Amino acid sequence: MIVAKVPGWGEFVIAELTQTFNHGDVTYFFPLMRLTEERLGYRPRYGTFDAAFDAWYVYAYFYSENDPAGGFAAIPFAGKGGYTQHGRQFDPAGLPLCAAGLAMPLKFTYTDRTTCLVEHERGKYVCPFREQSARKKGCPVHHPNAKKQGCTAMMPISIGARLRYSLDRHSQAYKEIYRQRTATERINSQAVALGIERPHLRNGPAIANQNTLIYLLINLRFLQRLRLQLAESD
Repeated sequence: MIVAKVPGWGEFVIAELTQTFNHGDVTYFFPLMRLTEERLGYRPRYGTFDAAFDAWYVYAYFYSENDPAGGFAAIPFAGKGGYTQHGRQFDPAGLPLCAAGLAMPLKFTYTDRTTCLVEHERGKYVCPFREQSARKKGCPVHHPNAKKQGCTAMMPISIGARLRYSLDRHSQAYKEIYRQRTATERINSQAVALGIERPHLRNGPAIANQNTLIYLLINLRFLQRLRLQLAESD
């Protein structure tokens, strides 16, 4: 589900989706965001998710080069592929840096249709000393790969891949957005109290319909509280 927090009033559900347990968390992202955009009438500038959504295309979704103020996805770094958050660094042009701190040029790109949910362009970045003329200078840090044509990096060329590593997860802006994730837990608690975890139904569509009704009831209760508070403030 996608939840919005209204400061001073509470939280409500914007979009929800029920799938079987063999679907991974990230498979919910695009269907839910399509519903969210339809209902809001615009693309949200910020979003916060748990580490299961630590994927380059989630960061890319919230990025807009036309927005000077910028938006971002507040997601913990999951450390997939054996890298820490600061395991990859980039130069101002967006090229990954090698162990020596030098920009790795892009050797080639190709369309990747297999490694993730989204078909995307992926690139191979190579050692800046890969060429014969440059190799004579030698690797400044004498990396073991220098004897084998140097280090390489395979990654999506999307800015989302870079944002995943460069996002400042210690900034106040990140903490304020990520703190709003507790809204989903409060909605979850209400849904559990209404029986969402133990449906007495036998097929998927019936369970999905019941879940939709549960979230509608949660929103109706929110609307009722909102009207009562507005009436009291008059």
